Amino acid sequence: VFVLSGTAHTDMELMSSMMQKVTLLEQKIEEQAQEIRLKDRRIAELEEKMKTIQKGEDAPDSSTAEELEIRCLQLQTQVWEMEQFLKDYGLIWVGGRHEQLEDLESLKDEEEQPARTLWKPGEAIVSKHQIDFDLILENVKDLNVLAGEGISQIEHTPGGARLRQPEPLPLTLYQNGIVMFNGPFRPYEDPSTEQCLQDIMDGYFPSELQMRYPDGIPLQVTDRRDVVFRERDLPGSFPGHGQVVGHSKSSEVQETTKIPGPKVSVEQFLNKLSNSSKHGGEVISVRDSARAAQQGSDGVRSSKEILVETPRLSALERVKTAEEAEGSAPDICTLRIKSESGEQTYIIKMLFTETIGDLRQHLAHARGGDSDSYEIISTFPQRVYTDNCRSLQECGLIPNASLLLRRRDPSQQEGTGLQTA
Repeated sequence: VFVLSGTAHTDMELMSSMMQKVTLLEQKIEEQAQEIRLKDRRIAELEEKMKTIQKGEDAPDSSTAEELEIRCLQLQTQVWEMEQFLKDYGLIWVGGRHEQLEDLESLKDEEEQPARTLWKPGEAIVSKHQIDFDLILENVKDLNVLAGEGISQIEHTPGGARLRQPEPLPLTLYQNGIVMFNGPFRPYEDPSTEQCLQDIMDGYFPSELQMRYPDGIPLQVTDRRDVVFRERDLPGSFPGHGQVVGHSKSSEVQETTKIPGPKVSVEQFLNKLSNSSKHGGEVISVRDSARAAQQGSDGVRSSKEILVETPRLSALERVKTAEEAEGSAPDICTLRIKSESGEQTYIIKMLFTETIGDLRQHLAHARGGDSDSYEIISTFPQRVYTDNCRSLQECGLIPNASLLLRRRDPSQQEGTGLQTA
């Protein structure tokens, strides 16, 4: 009995010990299995991140590269424009704050716009210079204020001084160009015109006027952008009108060839010249020579013809035909004489034997006034006829001649550079 009891007790302890060990093993296995699941989950997350990183390295973001290229191009363009602008005014860029860049997407769309649109007739002409006329008109008002528009200035005169307002400079805007002063016409494509308008748009007086008007001058702008200025056609040019493909000429657009502004008279032009000059030791009257050349030029100026009544003309009027007049009166000469201003032309028919004094009497009868207040001259050869006793035949004024009248100036009777007859 004792032996069986001891054996049974030993088996129970052994079984109990085995059960404890099995329980501990099961707990350890469960803990290890849970740890393996956590590690597998961590490995899966790391593998996912690794794939994302590898994908980014193999294929970089294309939109980022395009944005960088556009930004670089914009910065280069901005720097170039800034350098050109400062160079025009003799300045050098020394650095400063950078302005905000424009929207990259809008710049990208503008660069791609020509590739997406189709060409249309009439759109092949590219504008080289964008002109903001509203900005020009607005800046002209500000520039006129700076130039003293409406403010009287002191002008010194030989007898003292007086107040005088500066006269504005006329500037006419046409659809295809501008006219400054009294001409000539300057198209918008001309580089000097582009520079002039660009200066005004930038808020400065035109640089081409700085030497002539260092303190500025008010601008009187006439807006005629509804009119196309058309320069006068040269001989042999095409007389018709051209048409642009895809464009129709608007009925509201007008054309003109007239230069705006008052015309300069002959006297105003001559007053701008010097009175006399020395050449080869001789005193030459510049104004008289210019007046004689202007009056003697054909087609330059229209004049009123006046037929002077003479005894010989009355005799000719009684002759029925011109052929009979030529056959019966071969000793008649015809003189065409222009007045001092060139506005009248006197036609006088006289005998070969009549004198310069007779000619002066006929002119005094037609013109009135003193016959000695003027000189009778010819342009080719240049000669002044002062001897009233010489006949027309002796002076070489037959059968026809063209003469000019010039006001007599006692202070310049000597050294005029003209031969006397």
